[in-house]
Amino acid sequence: MNSRQIPPGQNVTTKFPILTYGQVPLINIREWRLRVFGLIEKELTFTWNEMMLLPKESLVRDFHCVTQWSQLDNLWEGIPFRDIAKLVQPKSKAKFVMAHSYGGYRTNLTLEVLMEDALFAYKHNEEPLDTNRGGPMRLIVPNRYGWKNAKWICGIEFMDQDQMGFWEAVSY
Repeated sequence: MNSRQIPPGQNVTTKFPILTYGQVPLINIREWRLRVFGLIEKELTFTWNEMMLLPKESLVRDFHCVTQWSQLDNLWEGIPFRDIAKLVQPKSKAKFVMAHSYGGYRTNLTLEVLMEDALFAYKHNEEPLDTNRGGPMRLIVPNRYGWKNAKWICGIEFMDQDQMGFWEAVSY
């Protein structure tokens, strides 16, 4: 077992369990879009090909789930959130973000957390993300538990006030 610290109550696994609330959406990569909107200077909607033209980054991070498992040393490849933020230019009062997913899931985060090292990931451990793991693209927020790492990402909304995401709205 790796000697580094994992969160209290977590168990290390090498299996990376698949946990999803609701049906897994089937997304045609030619029809996939990422809409970026809200309190920004320039609203943009990206196609898959447009996203693939942006600078890429790889990072290795542990992934922790609230269901008490952790998988160590995941290699993610994708487009840094901060690069998208530079393109859309968040307004000064934008402090929060709602990540929207195909299938209706949404999760709330602070803009500050996303600017650290969040990634629009399309590869995991050198393989394209499969549909069950959030493919073709998911949001990876390395310093938050998995429920904040929205699968099947399709929208990023910049906001001045925090709003409840899916799990907060159902009293999680």
